[in-house]
Amino acid sequence: MLEDTPTATPADAAQALDIPSVQEEVHSLSTMSIDELLNQLVSSSVKFAINLAIAIVVFYVGKFIITRLYRFIGSIMLRRRVDPSLTTFVLSTVRIILYFILIVTVIGILGIETSSFLALFASAGVAIGMALSGTLQNFAGGVLILLLKPYKVGDYIEAQGYAGTVSEIQIFHTLISTPDNKAIIIPNGGLSTSSINNWSRRDYRRVSWTVAISYGDSVEAARKALLDIFASDPRVMQGKEIDRTAPGADAALIDTNNDVEKTVTEVMPRKPGFFYRLFHNKRKVQDALERWRTSRNSVLAGLVPTIDYSPKVVVNELADSSVNLSARAWVRTPDYWGVYYDLNERIYTELPKASGISFPFPQMDIHVTSNSPLPQEPDNV
Repeated sequence: MLEDTPTATPADAAQALDIPSVQEEVHSLSTMSIDELLNQLVSSSVKFAINLAIAIVVFYVGKFIITRLYRFIGSIMLRRRVDPSLTTFVLSTVRIILYFILIVTVIGILGIETSSFLALFASAGVAIGMALSGTLQNFAGGVLILLLKPYKVGDYIEAQGYAGTVSEIQIFHTLISTPDNKAIIIPNGGLSTSSINNWSRRDYRRVSWTVAISYGDSVEAARKALLDIFASDPRVMQGKEIDRTAPGADAALIDTNNDVEKTVTEVMPRKPGFFYRLFHNKRKVQDALERWRTSRNSVLAGLVPTIDYSPKVVVNELADSSVNLSARAWVRTPDYWGVYYDLNERIYTELPKASGISFPFPQMDIHVTSNSPLPQEPDNV
């Protein structure tokens, strides 16, 4: 058998928590005399005035501290040469968070319940996050790009089906300029999760040409002519170089705590110390330092791997109508397109003159092996 249970009312809940109800408040006010009511109003006004004064002081002191922190963080990021876009984003975020904390603190000092405000902001944040999920993805992608730096302003990149020079890196999108001066805006969400080809990441790039010569022409003569063309252009790399953007190159040359420096210390003479420089004349000290630098550079040159950037010409394909040579040369990244187009024209104009090479074209030989007449159609009956 079901028994009826009494339903709790708000008045019962207030009584359980020892909170006076509205009726009790009205009753207490009605039983007060005018002097008591005035005294309570005066005390409440004085208390509110004191809280208001404290809130104003806290607000201006907090504003002063926020300004100081803003400038301090900005100066640190400026000294460390942080990306300007990342600096702006971090400073704006820090300022917004600090001002939000300050406003909530001031509201609490005034006696206003802050839990309702926090709940309101939390619910609004959830609603805004659900409505702007795509925008927040771009925002998160922009933060990752500014932190990880897969590319920077001025780099030539290829991503999302577009290629161009990075003009701006914003929080929500990246602006690139194509070679024909089109402004392409790409959302950062896709850039942070997709493949990016950064052509400016390395110091050097390899330029390749496919040169077709006729069957019967001398491959050695064509190779010598092409290498002479490469040697006459100062923009084409010759010999061995150290690509400082290659993994480990800078570490081997700069880092004084790695294995390379340890090996150098073991195999070469020690650097002249303080007492040597104190008790010897200036000329001997300079000679000793010069010998030490020479020895160190020679050891480093032997330890740090180098890359051979000399031009190469090889036989790439025996095609139907031509022998295709692959000519490869290394240039600095900014010189890539200039070298490609300039040497394209020089190969076409100078190669036949220098070695008598002819450029073939597709052709077909037809051999007739029978002279029998073609069959004739029978006469109509």
